[in-house]
Amino acid sequence: MERYRILPHTADGKFQAFGRTLEEAFANAALATASLMWDWARVEPKVARAVRLAARNLEQLLVKFLGEIIYALDTERFLLAAVDGLSIRETAGGWALQAVFRGDTLSDRYEIHGDVKAVTYHEMVIDKGDLVTLQVVVDM
Repeated sequence: MERYRILPHTADGKFQAFGRTLEEAFANAALATASLMWDWARVEPKVARAVRLAARNLEQLLVKFLGEIIYALDTERFLLAAVDGLSIRETAGGWALQAVFRGDTLSDRYEIHGDVKAVTYHEMVIDKGDLVTLQVVVDM
């Protein structure tokens, strides 16, 4: 199964991420976001970074989750290589997510080839059909 597909967009970055479950689709969306900035498959998963989020709805949860990748790069020079143990559950107040980002600290070994500034709600789609499909536009 294809993890994600980068789509054409006039000014920003756009992609679709796929999964058999919501968790798998979210994890693949994280890799798609990273792929717009660096080659995540070349990053050594040496450092673990816990992620815990809550949101009112799935759209907000997805924006916050992908925003953590940008935040980790900006504040800790952290490059995502993998997402482990991702769980998403519905709560009384909305949704909760837990995961572990695995990756490494930015160094001369890695090349940054893009700059995602923010995750947007523009053209966002969360389709929970037989195959979960997420569509995201990011500001670059």
